[in-house]
Amino acid sequence: MEKRTLAQIDAEIEETRAALKDVHGTETEVYARIVGYYRAVKHWNKGKRDEFDQRKMFTLEASKEYDITAADQPCVRKAPAKMSAAEPAADLQSVTYEMYTRQTCPNCPPVKDFMSELDMPGRAIDVDTKEGLAEAAKKGVFASPTVIFYNEAGVETARCHNVEELEAVFNKVKVTA
Repeated sequence: MEKRTLAQIDAEIEETRAALKDVHGTETEVYARIVGYYRAVKHWNKGKRDEFDQRKMFTLEASKEYDITAADQPCVRKAPAKMSAAEPAADLQSVTYEMYTRQTCPNCPPVKDFMSELDMPGRAIDVDTKEGLAEAAKKGVFASPTVIFYNEAGVETARCHNVEELEAVFNKVKVTA
């Protein structure tokens, strides 16, 4: 076995470093389901790619937040533990909401009417404005109407897109709280 000098070892290290700087891997092609079939993500349009980037992977722990026991109602987040069926009016004052709507949205008026009948603090956000659109993007709102409910700690407890889902949430609050 030949003995190497320190200079030879340093030279080999520099050669290896130079070779590592010039390493080029191969592109990995990712396939995902889009509109019923699998297709390479690189061939998707910009909107679908952005949507794909914002997807979250299913985890069992995260799924425990949702109540899936009622087969006839949409899957909604469980009501916060502090809400009590004995005092629904008092609890509704501790819940707030944000309602994202558009002027030209045909589905927004029924949701606006439903929310106006509630005695609950909240605010309406018009996503037709630049500020409203930016806020919707921050909250991951992709459709109008969308109503997001927050508990007294400011944690999102439910997200609804129509009157049926709103009714389901309020029925769940009374029953499971």
